[in-house]
Amino acid sequence: MTNNNTPDLETPNIRTLYFKDTSFAELMNKRIYNVLLYASNYDAFMLEEDGRIDEQVFNEYHSLNLRHAPRFTWASELEQAFNMMENNHFDLIIVMPNSEHSDPFAHATQLKKHSPEIPIVALTPFANDIADQIESEDLSAIDYVFCWLGNPDLLLAIIKMLEDKMNVEDDVKTVGVQTIILVEDSIRYYSYFLPLIYKFVFTQSLSFMTEALNMHEKMLRMRGRPKVLLARTYEEAIELYDTYHSNTLGIITDMRYPCQGKLDPFAGQKFCNYVRSKDIFLPIIIQSSDKSNKEFATKYNSTFIYKNSKTLTDEMSNAIKKKFGFGSLVFIDPQTREEVAVVRNLKDLQKCIFDIPANSLLFHVSRNEISRWLYSRAMFPLAEFLKQISIRELKNLNEARNIIFDAIIKYRKIKNQGVIAVFERETFDRYSNFARIGDGSLGGKARGLAFMNAMMKRNAEDFKAYEGIQVKVPRTVVICTDLFDQFIHNNNLMPIGISDYDDEVILEQFLQAELPSELRVDLETLLQSTNGPIAVRSSSLMEDSHYHPFAGTYSTYMIAPQPNSADTIYQLEQAIKAVYASIFYKNSKHYLEATSSVVEEEKMAIVLQEVVGKSYGNHFYPSISGVGRSLNFYPIEPETPEDGVCNIALGLGKQIVDGGISLRFSPRHPERALQTSTQKLILNSTQRFFYSIDLNCKKQLNINEGYNLVRLPIKAADSDGSLRYIASTLDLRSGIISDNIMEPGMRLITFANILKHDALPLAPLLEELLKMGQREMGCPVEIEFSMNLNFQKGEEHEFYLLQIRPITKNRKVKEAHLEEIKKEDCILQSNSALGNGVNDTITDIVYIKTELFDPAHTKEMALQVEEINRIL
Repeated sequence: MTNNNTPDLETPNIRTLYFKDTSFAELMNKRIYNVLLYASNYDAFMLEEDGRIDEQVFNEYHSLNLRHAPRFTWASELEQAFNMMENNHFDLIIVMPNSEHSDPFAHATQLKKHSPEIPIVALTPFANDIADQIESEDLSAIDYVFCWLGNPDLLLAIIKMLEDKMNVEDDVKTVGVQTIILVEDSIRYYSYFLPLIYKFVFTQSLSFMTEALNMHEKMLRMRGRPKVLLARTYEEAIELYDTYHSNTLGIITDMRYPCQGKLDPFAGQKFCNYVRSKDIFLPIIIQSSDKSNKEFATKYNSTFIYKNSKTLTDEMSNAIKKKFGFGSLVFIDPQTREEVAVVRNLKDLQKCIFDIPANSLLFHVSRNEISRWLYSRAMFPLAEFLKQISIRELKNLNEARNIIFDAIIKYRKIKNQGVIAVFERETFDRYSNFARIGDGSLGGKARGLAFMNAMMKRNAEDFKAYEGIQVKVPRTVVICTDLFDQFIHNNNLMPIGISDYDDEVILEQFLQAELPSELRVDLETLLQSTNGPIAVRSSSLMEDSHYHPFAGTYSTYMIAPQPNSADTIYQLEQAIKAVYASIFYKNSKHYLEATSSVVEEEKMAIVLQEVVGKSYGNHFYPSISGVGRSLNFYPIEPETPEDGVCNIALGLGKQIVDGGISLRFSPRHPERALQTSTQKLILNSTQRFFYSIDLNCKKQLNINEGYNLVRLPIKAADSDGSLRYIASTLDLRSGIISDNIMEPGMRLITFANILKHDALPLAPLLEELLKMGQREMGCPVEIEFSMNLNFQKGEEHEFYLLQIRPITKNRKVKEAHLEEIKKEDCILQSNSALGNGVNDTITDIVYIKTELFDPAHTKEMALQVEEINRIL
């Protein structure tokens, strides 16, 4: 156990805290864009023309994903400066005292009077005569004086320090950005330390960029770096600490600086005493030119650095890295001081948290070193949560390990949601959510998945109303279209692909080809973190488009894990190649031609997605699969078209896609499903079979994408114990149907406990999702989904969104009164159709005369129709 104040992961306030993702785009809103340089010709040349300065400023701004680095405008005379200030907006004025400007401090006073809101910085070489002049000058108009020795890093540090000062209040309040407080009054030394600290912070920030999931996020995360705040007096130091003490990574302080208006040799000691009275573990680095202060630093558990040391730069960098949580998190044995574990990233911490020796974990957690490390890497919600964990005894550590582990998992999940990550072998694991391999297009289907993922993140608050159900997208990896191009080119497959060979011949040639070697290594990484079957789904450029949806045109395979991992990888590779081949099958080519598309222009991405379901012996299937449409073309009163319509079934979605029996209902009126309205309808339209994956299938992958699927009777699911909430029971003796499965009898798939008795809020959730999808996509939508029902105590049911696509709605809609049409006037009649409208592009109709139809010759007739269709 932890102490009484230790937060519980399941309390609402904690959920809100660490489930809110960090919006890095909201940080660093105030910037310095235009700088007026008031200097001599020589100094202006040194600042403006020295490529090192321009390059560093540009690179830093580019890393922050900003378009424009600060622009410098030079004025050599006071009147010229005033003219420029009249015609331009400046964010900073830099003055450089030298022989050409006999009284630059007086000029600064005039500039300040003209524009009091603009900070003024003086850059001066630190010669003795200049130092003496500064001592006697009125510096009230100058915000900061810096020692200029031609170091280009100083200019960057000045701009960043001023920007930090402008943004710190908002950024700390918004997401909890951390601060580093530097207390130093010496112009020479803070001019030395600030560039050193900033250069270190920027360099270290590159390491926490690895926690980002893609390049755009890496750029934005740089905005979460710690702010560096400069205090030059005791009073300023106290004010900064009191304001930001909860968000301070560490303090660097001198010993001798002004206190109550006088230079006080013990000001640093007073400040350290004050800090230690509030926080005994906050890292403090004491830097002093008096070696006797080392004793004080040891007494107050602080690090001492001698200012006159020849290795000052290295000593300061190492101290900041070790004490402020930068770099790797090193766990030590508190008795021997030996390393027992080194954590490079969040995934490392997750993996080793249960292996760190108890005394080491207690030592580091009790000093907030884990949370400090997370803060330094801009993982604010997780750091804030773990900071609240208080452990005092070794017996409390087991729960602490579980709390830390669970918090990391939940943080990684929320961080992954709504983001298309770049697939990285080192960081990808079972908690990664959506990643891409390659730089090409995601294709239509994957684009829809990514859109759903982002939509769910934007509307996360809306899903909290559906208690007991987790709503998510299955773990997904997309192989982008550039890998398809590489595969086709490397194996010279285009000639065979565009040929007139039979589909089986094309498939065989593709299966013999080799995938790119780097992709094969990525697939091995994926399989190492996946236990269940993987769906290999097509995602071509044209799939799920608004105008020519290619849904169902290309292949999908489901690959079950094999006892030998090499066999699983082989089958996965073969399935990928088979999906690639399907773009060149005859039906695909015909469809491309019919939509005025060119097969050479079509490209294939592939979606690798964990199949939703559970293992039941040798079979694997979900509790519920379904399809929902936000527009119902054939409503049954009291339904309206806008209420939408859903079809659900037990087992894999193939049951619905292939036109098998499923339960149709309106999510607005779930209790009024027509199929369950009478006993006769229930008996005539209940699902009698369902599809599952045969985990022991020994067949070789072939052109039939369902080669390893098996059609099972409902009694198999009854034996599996998977019919709870799903089935009703017909008592064969009395003929009575009851909505439970506790009694013996014939099982009927009615979903009555869900749709009529509200055992779980599936219908309201579907209604919400269909409305949300239509609102976000701007047109009627169709979604595919699956569910795992979990009945163990404390577990939630899992609802997975599998796909979203636009419904291609005919704009030429005509109101039809079918009851007025005589049967003898019909050219074609069907009891199963979708939509209503006008198509005025049909010029030929191919039909088989019913009086000549012979079921014994169905295959021959199909080939004849295919040939006629090909010619047309």
